This record gives sequence, C-alpha cells and structure tokens, in this order.
Amino acid sequence: MSKKIQGVLTAIVTTFDSEGAFNPAAQRLQVQRQLSAGNGIFCGGTNGEFFVLNEQEKLAVTETCVDEVNGAAPVVAHIGEISTRETIRLGKQVAKLGVDAVSVITPYFVPLKQEELIAHYRAVADAIEVPLYLYNIPARTGNTLQPETVRALASHPNIIGIKDSAGSYESLSGFLKAAEGVENFNVLTGPDSLIHRGFVEGCTACISGLANVAPKKINAIWARFHAGDIEGSRQAQENITGLRTDLYSVGFPPATVKKAVSLLGSDVGNSRYAVSFSAEEEQKIRQIVNQYLQ
Repeated sequence: MSKKIQGVLTAIVTTFDSEGAFNPAAQRLQVQRQLSAGNGIFCGGTNGEFFVLNEQEKLAVTETCVDEVNGAAPVVAHIGEISTRETIRLGKQVAKLGVDAVSVITPYFVPLKQEELIAHYRAVADAIEVPLYLYNIPARTGNTLQPETVRALASHPNIIGIKDSAGSYESLSGFLKAAEGVENFNVLTGPDSLIHRGFVEGCTACISGLANVAPKKINAIWARFHAGDIEGSRQAQENITGLRTDLYSVGFPPATVKKAVSLLGSDVGNSRYAVSFSAEEEQKIRQIVNQYLQ
C-alpha cells in the first residue's frame, strides 16, 4: 500500500431496492455523499449488513464502491467469515477489485483460543495479496482479540492494523499499547464515542457508522484534529454526542442508522435482517434527525 490510511472511513450502509435486492445506483449516491464530506469508505461491515449478504452480493458491493470512489479516497472491504477457508476464498476475490485493504472479523459463533485466532489470521494474511486489518468486535462474535495476540500478529508483514469495536477506551488503549514501537501497524477506532480520543491517543483513522447520518459532522472531528485544532476536534466530538446517544437508544445501531439515512431522504432501502420499527420508533428517529441535523 502506497500510503497510510488515515482520517474518517464511513462504515457505509448497503443499499437495497424495494424488493430487497442490492441497488448499485443508490450505493453510488451514498459513496458520493461520503466523498463530498471528505470521508473514505469501509464497505461490507456491520453497518453494511455483511451477515445477510451472499458472496456475490459482497463482491458487487465492493466493486461498486471501488469503482465509484475511483481512487479519490481509501476503500477498505470487510471479508471475515466463520471459517478460514471461506475468508481466504472471499479475500482473494475482493483483492482483485482494487481495494486498499481488507478487514477480517474474528470468526464468530464458535469460541476460539488465542493461538487459534493467531493461526487463522496468519493463514488469511499469507493467502491474500492485499493488506489486512484485524477486526475486534467481541459483543457480536463471542471472540476477543487480546493485546498480546495483536502484538504477535503485528509482526506479520501483511497485517497492518486493527479496527477495535469493543466499545471501551480500556480495549482501545490496550491495542494502542500493543502497537507501540511496531512499524506499519495502526489502530483504528470503531465506536463513534471514541473518535476524538482515539486520534489524540494515536489512532490513525476511525470507522464510523454514524458518518452515514452526519458525514460532515464526523469528518470535522478528524479535520480539526489533523489541522492541529485539538480543542476544535473535541468540540466536534461533543457536537455529535446527543445525536449518537439518542439515535442509538432506539435500537441496534446499524438498523437505526439506516432508517435515519432513509428519513433524511436517501433511498437506501430497509435493513434485510429481521428488524422492524414501530410507528412511534420511526417518529422518534425522525425527531432526532430533525433536532440535530435540520
């Protein structure tokens, strides 16, 4: 990879049409919306509903995002599957599409020992020809990457960092310590609540779901920090606190994020998995969006 990935990457929603099929034209509009705010793209992740996409859809989403970005910003694609074999299979195909890097969630459903996680990631990193980020989200997978495990994996030349979505500063700080002194290994924040603090502590980028809803407000946290305005960056973080807290209180964040994007006027479709909003919940999301963004 020619340069370090930094700044804001939006964990972009996957757009569906009225029949629930992938909608490439709508996906391109969402990519352009993020590019106009200065954000890069993280596709096929939790907010992208990877868990309900088949292999061809994952490839189509990635290909669409890469093509629309056209080199204007970084594109990272998630490729994590339960098995090492299927992760490598998907990763080899995604690598051909022109992504800057891939992200690999820990295998889920099956509990694994740390040495098994190390073997899994090394096998994937050995097999694919694109840089790899580890992806820690234990609340969804049941498997937690420990800092010492990350330190061991950081020595692999094709493993360039970790995205931490555990949700706590304690977890993030553990990975930042594990990365100390390791060249070409970076830590990326996942929780929207820790974007500013992550940059201050040494994170190079954030992967933000909330940037789907407020792309410019999230980018301001990075832009001000990057310009040396640390207090301005902190204030930009504070400016999204109410939106984040109120929106995420309605339900599972990816679903509420996608509904909020829809209520802002973007044709992104409904979440494909078994989630629904009552009329009262939808009205609450509308009120939150109007309060903080209109």
